[in-house]
Amino acid sequence: MREEEIEKLRGVVRDCVSKHLYSSAIFFADKVAALTNDPADVYMQAQALFLGRHYRRAFHLLNASQIVLRDLRFRYLAAKCLEELKEWDQCLSMLGEAKVDDDGNVYDTKDSNVMYLDKDGEDREINISSAICFLRGKAYEALENRAQARQWYKAAIKADPLCYEALECLIENHMLTCEEETSLLSSLEFGTEDGWLSSFYSCLIKKYDKENVVEAKFRELEKESYDSNHASPSLTHSLRSNTDLVTCKAEYYHQCGEYQKCFELTSILLEKDPFHLKCTLVHLAAAMELGHSNELYLMACNLVKDYPQKALSWFAVGCYYYCIKKYDQSRRFFSKATNLDGTFPPAWIGFGNAYAAQEEGDQAMLAYRTAARLFPGCHLPTLYIGMEYMRTHSFKLAEQFFMQAKTICPSDPLVYNELGVVAYHMKEYNKAVWWFEKTLAHIPSSLSEMWEPTVVNLAHAYRKLKMYHDALSCYEKALTLSNRSLSTYAGLAYTYHLQDNFSAAITYYHKALWLKPDDQFCTEMLSVALGDEGRHGIDPKIEFR
Repeated sequence: MREEEIEKLRGVVRDCVSKHLYSSAIFFADKVAALTNDPADVYMQAQALFLGRHYRRAFHLLNASQIVLRDLRFRYLAAKCLEELKEWDQCLSMLGEAKVDDDGNVYDTKDSNVMYLDKDGEDREINISSAICFLRGKAYEALENRAQARQWYKAAIKADPLCYEALECLIENHMLTCEEETSLLSSLEFGTEDGWLSSFYSCLIKKYDKENVVEAKFRELEKESYDSNHASPSLTHSLRSNTDLVTCKAEYYHQCGEYQKCFELTSILLEKDPFHLKCTLVHLAAAMELGHSNELYLMACNLVKDYPQKALSWFAVGCYYYCIKKYDQSRRFFSKATNLDGTFPPAWIGFGNAYAAQEEGDQAMLAYRTAARLFPGCHLPTLYIGMEYMRTHSFKLAEQFFMQAKTICPSDPLVYNELGVVAYHMKEYNKAVWWFEKTLAHIPSSLSEMWEPTVVNLAHAYRKLKMYHDALSCYEKALTLSNRSLSTYAGLAYTYHLQDNFSAAITYYHKALWLKPDDQFCTEMLSVALGDEGRHGIDPKIEFR
């Protein structure tokens, strides 16, 4: 058979692959490889077998060839076959020996003499070494060696910043702390044309920076995209409405406590792309915070119908039951989600929260500790462990875990708030004031109702230190955030009472009791204030409110 005819057959194989006609591709690739015995044609046949899910046969073909240990493409494809067969130790053995340090730098590799037969070189390719590092990471993660997996994922993204999957595994599985994520991104060597990618990656990592910093990142991304291509229809416009970028913004709004804004954004996005699972997760979280049980029910039904084998689907069912306070059912479905995917962080945290909601502390702690072990870069399990210890009045232990959470994520204001609360309970009021002030300083956006309890806590601490003017100022600020807080009105009343301003105290005790008529503290203190006012008389200088 002439070379022209062979080349036509190769074209038929490529066309069959592009049309997903894998049996046809296998048939013709087998004939081409038999006629030529060319390594490139053998590789094409193995590729067709792999795409047709004939993993064992593809591996046998590659392993039988004389070139498998000398061509990285052959070795990588053979290892991919073993990955699909879940033979992880053999997969690592096929990839060869190499070591990696904590920073993702590969050394002591035996691959210095291997070759890589580049197929065409027409398109920009992912570095084969990066792909091999990523596959090593997946194998180690499957073998539950998460420390090695983390190092190899870092090696993969450092070998080629275009290997997005490695970064996705590091971020989604919370393998790195905030500082480690930032350090890794700063170490990546992007090409001159990849400025937009650097900005995009910076938007994907944990977003606890100030609002103006995060917004600047989004603007920079759009600006760089526009500057990189003046003539064509602007890339900026396509990226501005890009689903991944909009999801990043929604995640940021959720972290800031702007749940309504987050929910509206994800609702718009899911109308455009209803099967964007990352956005779906953010949408579920926002709906949970807002108490939208109907939305959670509809989302859960659709997800279970479309993705019955996804952990996210059963997590959504658990969220619905949690929202309507049926914690036993929610726990069952969170557990099912963890069984389907043991590396799905929200399911573990939801599982623990469902136990905590029923004050089953031991079971909640077990779930949180598992999450803390599996996801060392996520501070929330450690934070919740501290909260459980605080609930049982083990304040010293609670403080230790809050400090650990602070080490993992030093920019989350919620951590500082909990440190302030535990200091307050330990009667260390000066330290409590310091932590609450740091909380308010770390809030990324403007103060919202979410942070009203922190302002009230700060006022309580000032009151304990007899700094009544500062306390009253904080209580008044809290009222601007929420005017239906019993704690704020009671705190105002008691502070005025301590200043012998009985009329103002009585006024605020009444306002507090209007919100909760059976509140014991306000009822008793109102009686005391009325008695004190009767004994001391009414000061004519006091202006009634």
